[in-house]
Amino acid sequence: MAAPTLSRRCGLAAGLCGGLRRDALPLPFPLRRRAHEQPRRARGAGDLLAVQFERGLFQEVFPAQSAEEHLPGLLEPGRPPLTAYCGFDPSADSLHVGHLLPLMGLLHFQRAGHDVIAVVGGATARLGDPSGRQRAREPPPAERVREHARGIRSGLERLFQNHRELFWGGAGAARLGRAALLDNASWLGRQPLLDFLGGAGGRLRMGTLLSRQSCQARLRSPEGMSLAEFLYPALQAYDFLHLHQHHGCRIQLGGADQMGNIMSGYELVTKMTGTDVFGITVPLVTSTTGDKLGKTAGNAVWLNRDKTSPFELYQFFVRQQDNVVEKYLKLFTFLPLEEIDHIMEMHAREPEKWAPQKRLAAEVTKLVHGREGLESAKRCTKALYHSSLEALEAMSDEELQELFRQAPAAELMLEPGTNVLDLCRKANAIPDGPSGYKKITDGGVSINGIRVTDPETVLVLGQHILKNGVSLLRIGKKNYYIIKWLQL
Repeated sequence: MAAPTLSRRCGLAAGLCGGLRRDALPLPFPLRRRAHEQPRRARGAGDLLAVQFERGLFQEVFPAQSAEEHLPGLLEPGRPPLTAYCGFDPSADSLHVGHLLPLMGLLHFQRAGHDVIAVVGGATARLGDPSGRQRAREPPPAERVREHARGIRSGLERLFQNHRELFWGGAGAARLGRAALLDNASWLGRQPLLDFLGGAGGRLRMGTLLSRQSCQARLRSPEGMSLAEFLYPALQAYDFLHLHQHHGCRIQLGGADQMGNIMSGYELVTKMTGTDVFGITVPLVTSTTGDKLGKTAGNAVWLNRDKTSPFELYQFFVRQQDNVVEKYLKLFTFLPLEEIDHIMEMHAREPEKWAPQKRLAAEVTKLVHGREGLESAKRCTKALYHSSLEALEAMSDEELQELFRQAPAAELMLEPGTNVLDLCRKANAIPDGPSGYKKITDGGVSINGIRVTDPETVLVLGQHILKNGVSLLRIGKKNYYIIKWLQL
C-alpha cells in the first residue's frame, strides 16, 4: 500500500473562492508567537492551540481576528470548559484513517478539559456533501443510512473508550472533558421545512453559498447541481446552531475541505445569537498521488476490524517512510514533542530499527483496536515476517482468517503416516504428477515457516502441526493455505 502524505496547504481548501480567504489564516500571529516563545516543557493545557499548531494538527482558524483576540483566553485553565464538535458522514458503516485527524482534534480538546461532541450525520448523509465532488451521488436508502450510522457510532464509542482507558491518567490526572455522541437525524428529522426556511434559511446569504468554487463548477457542469446538494451546507450550518443553542457548542472542527461548511455555520450562529463561535480545520490525509484517502477514492484503510484487521492497520503505519514519520507521530499520537524529538534522534543513529514507524503503528493500533488489538497485530507480524512458531500457535482462528484473508482453508483428518506430499495434494496446493513432487524437492514448499524438501517426510506434531491444530502451508513466496486438523 502506498504511503500517504498529508496535505499542508496554507490557504483554504479548494472548495472556497479566493474572496473568502482573508477571514481564515493558517496560523494567527499571536498563536505563532506563543508556540515559539515558550519552552515546550513549560506549556500546558492553556496552550492547546499553540501546541496543536506546533504539532501540525490545527491547520486554520476562522474567523482569524476574533480567534486571535478571544480564543486563547477562552481556553485558559480555570475558565469554564468550552464545547467543540465534529461531524462524521455515515456514507459507510466504518470510520477510516481519514477520520483520525478530526478525532485527534476532539481528543486533544477533551484532554485539555473541554467537552466534545461527535455528530453522526444520519440526516445530512441522505443528501450527500457536494464538496470536492464532480457528480452527485445516488441518494442512499434510509435503512442503509441508519445501518451505517450505527456502525460509525459504534466505532466512535470504541475510540473514545480506548482513549479514556489506555491513554488518560489515573485518579490524579486533570479533568478529562465529557464526550457525547449525537445523530443529527434526531433534530433535523423533526424540523418542519417551512420553519427551517423561515428561520435559519432567512439568515443565510445566497451570495456566500453561490460564491464557492465547488458550487460554481457544479452549476456550470452538464449535470448541474440539485437543490438537495445546494442545501447541504445550510443543514450542516443548522447543526452548529442547534448544538450551540442546546449544548453551548462554540467550536466546530473539520477537515480542510470543510472550511466552507464551517463558515456557513459561523455565519448562521453569529447572526441568530450574536455569540462568537469559531472553526478549526485539520489537514487531509492523502496518498502520495495527492488523492484523499477514503471510501470514494477506493483506498480506505478502515478502522473496523472486519474491514481492516489490526495487523493491516499496524502494517499501514509501520511502512511509512522516513520523510513523513515524524509528522505522523505528531499528528496521530499523544506522545509529547520532546519524546518525539528523542525518538527521531535515536532513529538517525539506528535507522535500520525503524523505531519511529513501530512506535507510530503501536500507538495508533492501540487507540483504534485497544491493547488486545495491538497484541494481535504483533502476533501476526511475528508469525508472518519472523516465522515465529510461538506466535503462530498463539493465534486465534479469527487472527488466522484476518492474516490470510485470501488463503484457502481446509479441514483434514490426520491419518498415520501422512507425509508432506499427502498434505500438499489434499490441500490442492500442488499439481498432480511429477511437477508437484518437483515443487517440493526444489524448495518451493514450507510448513509453519520451515522449508521442506523431502516429499516423503512424515508430518510431526509440534513441528508440522502446531499445538493449536493448525498447519500453515506456503507454496512459493505468496500462496498460503490454512490447514485445520480434526480429531488430533
